[in-house]
Amino acid sequence: MALTIERVVRVILVILGVVTALPVLALVSPGRALDFSYGISPPSDPMALALLQHRGILQAALGAALIWAAFQPAVRVPAAVTAIVTKSVFLGLMATLPATVRAGATPGILFDIGAIVLLAAVTLHRTLTGSRGQDGGSPARLSSGGRGRPAAGR
Repeated sequence: MALTIERVVRVILVILGVVTALPVLALVSPGRALDFSYGISPPSDPMALALLQHRGILQAALGAALIWAAFQPAVRVPAAVTAIVTKSVFLGLMATLPATVRAGATPGILFDIGAIVLLAAVTLHRTLTGSRGQDGGSPARLSSGGRGRPAAGR
């Protein structure tokens, strides 16, 4: 059972990580990426475009952290909490906009709501199970540098 839960958690984190990283496409194709993600055209102001592209890099880093967390259980809680906070801030900012303005961002809004729920569940599971189980956080793995064998002489 624990192994099945671990596999589900890994799949969830990888999928959330990949989708979270998609705004990085604004670096290579700002028009398509911004239209797809938010239903907007690239801004005519070069500074605003640079900020959106920078946001894409930050989203890619967050996505990479979630993918890393899929395979390194010790970083799950920090990565998940970071994603929950950033996604919550995005939702809060979107809530301040008129409905007609945020309409293009509806897919992203729905994704972030779902992601927050799933990441909260991953965080809760990790917190409740601690370093027990098949998640790579057993004391033997930790003391051996993650090789799954107890460290010699300890």
